[in-house]
Amino acid sequence: MQRVRLNLDAAKIDKCRECASDIASSVMDHVRRVTTTTIERTVLRLLGMDGVDGAGVPLPNSVVDSIHRANRLGQGAASLLGRGIIATGMPPQRIAEEVASGRLDLVSLPSPGVDAERKAIRGYVDSTLGRIKANVETRREMLGSLRPGPEPLIYVIVATGNIYEDVGQAQAAVRAGADIIAVIRSTAQSLLDYMPYGATTEGFGGTFATQENFRIMRSALDEASNEVGRYVRLVNYCSGLCMPEIAAAGALERLDMMLNDSMYGILFRDINMKRTFADQHFSRMINAYAEITINTGEDNYLTTADAFEEAHTVLASQFINEAMAHRSGLPDSRIGLGHAFEMNPDTPNGFLYEVAQAQMARDIFPDAPLKYMPPTKYMTGDIFRGYILNTMFNLAGVMTGQSIQLLGMLTEAIHTPHIQDRFLAIRNAKYVFNNARDLGSEITFAPGGIVETRAQDVLGRATEMLTRVRDMGLMEAIGNGMFAGISRTSESGRGLDGVVEKAVDYWNPFQDAMASELGVELSSDCRREQAGR
Repeated sequence: MQRVRLNLDAAKIDKCRECASDIASSVMDHVRRVTTTTIERTVLRLLGMDGVDGAGVPLPNSVVDSIHRANRLGQGAASLLGRGIIATGMPPQRIAEEVASGRLDLVSLPSPGVDAERKAIRGYVDSTLGRIKANVETRREMLGSLRPGPEPLIYVIVATGNIYEDVGQAQAAVRAGADIIAVIRSTAQSLLDYMPYGATTEGFGGTFATQENFRIMRSALDEASNEVGRYVRLVNYCSGLCMPEIAAAGALERLDMMLNDSMYGILFRDINMKRTFADQHFSRMINAYAEITINTGEDNYLTTADAFEEAHTVLASQFINEAMAHRSGLPDSRIGLGHAFEMNPDTPNGFLYEVAQAQMARDIFPDAPLKYMPPTKYMTGDIFRGYILNTMFNLAGVMTGQSIQLLGMLTEAIHTPHIQDRFLAIRNAKYVFNNARDLGSEITFAPGGIVETRAQDVLGRATEMLTRVRDMGLMEAIGNGMFAGISRTSESGRGLDGVVEKAVDYWNPFQDAMASELGVELSSDCRREQAGR
């Protein structure tokens, strides 16, 4: 469909992308040098380790912690596991159980040589990559036979804390018209330095993200998809201290989207930035390999900063997220850049400013599946006013060609949505989307008018901001509070003790294999990188 376009300054857009590319390259200089405890736990999970020990500690944590205590994590867990397979003849799961029980110490085993260690785990690597590829093929087949609805896709959340109750609420939402179901994660799971195990029935403000919960919900949504005749996508959070481990679980259980932002954990969860940038790069590579769409979190900036005054920070972050996602192998079509309808409703012409921001994002990122977030900051508990705000939000979404519309609830600021709240939100969106489906192709914006002038102003300020961030470096810019008005330093925050410099013989077999297929330049093998300089 031909859509209205803003007359944006192409030179400024190019300048923003140039600055963002330089910023991402600078971050990658750090990412190439380090690994982390969760990256190594992810490798072990992908090699087949799962479950917990008698004390409830996940086995990947037990193995990685034993290697980390011996100051050998810089080698990478994969090589030491290969050594263990050769020495014991056991598969990875049995080795994990032996290490957790204290009967086996991987770091004390003699090395049979690098080639032998790598050969010992090759079959496990190929098996996992084959499973992920099979999931990709299944998704393609289902999207071909169960075609989703038109955009904006209707996205709603469930968050009961009990995965089995979530299933019932999710299937009810699908029958009402939802295209995407997000299972909100239990409060503060992002701060856990381990991934909970098994099906869970108790959560706080949400349901724990576990591989078993992913499997249960995936199965339920496949059942509902076949019932309604359209493929329903499943979303969860790929953020926090276990970012790549959750990405791996999502890839293995065929999730379709992952919430994954370049700076959210740093700014809003006080997770160390050195840890976050390294974890994020590997998690996004897994998402890219599994053809999972990421959703970035720029909407969160506007919960602490004013949407009118700080709109340029949202755009600047979108450019940075885009550049960093490209370095993990994600194409534009899988980078779901976020933004939000958070202008103060009392602002004169506030709707025009919202439209300017949404249309600007659509014009600058034409191939990105933009994710549009609903009003929350100014929801007061007045359900009638809230319903009007959500209606205006839905109108802005359909007329500016947004891809993913996370529906607002009229009971926002009162309680976690009930089934009937979700039903009313879906009915609102379907009414507006249907009645204004082609509005965007029927209107033009006045040259020099409010919408175009506002978009040009935001673009100009984003250009200036990205130039400053490039000059000082992203870590320094975050330290100066340039995003969301929150300051974090490179040596502060949770998780820094899990960041380790790679040894010269470091090896991550999944990063190598995925990078090769995705056409990403990064190699986890330091020796090859050094030889190539």
